[in-house]
Amino acid sequence: MPGRFQIREVKDTAEEKAFLRVPLHIYRDDPHWIRPLDQDIRDVFDPRRNKMFRQGEAVRWLLHDGHGQAVGRVAAFINRPAARKYAYPVGGMGFFECIRDREAAFTLFDACRHWLEERRMKAMDGPINFGERDRFWGLLVEGFTEPGYGVNYNPPYYKELFEAYGFREYFGQLIYHRTVEKGALQPAMLERAQRLLKNPDYSFSYLPRQKMDQLPAMVRAIFNKAWAHFPGVPRMSEGQARHLFKTLRPILDEKLLWFGYYKDEPISFFLMIPEINQILKHMNGRIHLLNKLRFLWYKDVQKVITKAVGLLFGVVPEHRGKGVEAAMIYEFSKIAYSENFQYKELEMNWIADYNPPMNKVLRQIGATVTKRLATYRYLFDPAIPFERAALVNTGKRKKEDGK
Repeated sequence: MPGRFQIREVKDTAEEKAFLRVPLHIYRDDPHWIRPLDQDIRDVFDPRRNKMFRQGEAVRWLLHDGHGQAVGRVAAFINRPAARKYAYPVGGMGFFECIRDREAAFTLFDACRHWLEERRMKAMDGPINFGERDRFWGLLVEGFTEPGYGVNYNPPYYKELFEAYGFREYFGQLIYHRTVEKGALQPAMLERAQRLLKNPDYSFSYLPRQKMDQLPAMVRAIFNKAWAHFPGVPRMSEGQARHLFKTLRPILDEKLLWFGYYKDEPISFFLMIPEINQILKHMNGRIHLLNKLRFLWYKDVQKVITKAVGLLFGVVPEHRGKGVEAAMIYEFSKIAYSENFQYKELEMNWIADYNPPMNKVLRQIGATVTKRLATYRYLFDPAIPFERAALVNTGKRKKEDGK
C-alpha cells in the first residue's frame, strides 16, 4: 500500500521557495520562533557561495500530504574531508522540518539514509549544517525560548521523532547565559588571570577597527591549531575565513573581538557578535531595501541590541592550562563593566559537552546553561558499536573511533 505522503527532490526555483516556506506551516502558532533569513539558507545550497561543494555534494527534498500540502522538508549532504575523519565515513542531514507524524518524519529520514548509503556512508549525523558549525547545527532539546541568530529552533516533539527512528545523541551543545554585572568572576579565575598577566610575554586586547582586515588570517591560524584536529572539524581554509569575515563585517563590533598574544604572536581568541535576532525577528526572513533601512533604524537609532553572542573561542594547544582563557576574559570584563558598554547580556553558543575545561571556565564567570541542543548520529550498520564523542582538553589524548 502506498504511503500517505509523497517525497520529491527540490530541483527548481518554485520548489526552493516551497522548501523555505515549510516552517511557516510548522511554526504558525509558536510565539518564540524567529524565521531565519531566506538568503542564509539559500547560500548553504548554492555551489557558488558554499565552498563545501568543492569536496562535497548536497540534496534537498520536500514532503507533501495527500492534499498537496508541503508538510516536511530535509536535506542530506556529504563533506568528504570531514566524513573521513572517523573510523567509518559519516554523512550529514539537516534543515529538517516536519509535522507531528512518525510516518512523515521517517519518510524524510529514509530519504537521507538511502542517498547517503548510495554514496558509501556508514552513518549520518543530524540535524547539522552543510557548512561551519557556527549555525544551523543541532536539535533543540531544552530551553524552548527565542533563538539566537543561526541557532536552530524546533518543536519539542522533534526529539521523539529522531529517537524513535534510531538516532542516538553523539554529543550535546550547551548555550550559556549571564548578565553583564560586576562580581560574577569567581576568585579562582581572577587569581589565574592575574597570575598570568604578571608575565610580560602575554598580552590581551580587542582588535581595533583599523586592524580589522587582519581578522580572517588571525582567526584561521588559531582555529586550525586549536580545533581542526578534532574529528568532524575540518580545517578552515583562507577562503572560508574571508567569507566568514565578509558575511559578518556589517555587524562586527571591535570591542567584542578579543585576542591573546604571546610575544606578540596571536595564540587565542574570543569572538562575539551583536545578537542581531533582536532585529531580525521583525524582518520575516527577508532582507530587501526596506528591511535594510529598518535594520539600520533598529540598530543605530533605536539601539535595540542589548545582547552579545559568543561565536568562536580557541586557545592553541601549547598555551592551554596556563590561564590564557581566564586572562582574556578578565581583560574583556574591564570593558564590559564600563558605563558606555551597550550589551547587558552575554550568551555563549556552541559549548560542546565533550569539552569539560570550557564548561568549567563558563561556570567560573557566573554563566548558567539556558539551552541545550543535541547532535545525533544514526548508524546504518548495527554491527558498528555506538560511542559518544570523546572528551577533549582533559590532558588525556583519548583516541576517537579507534583512530
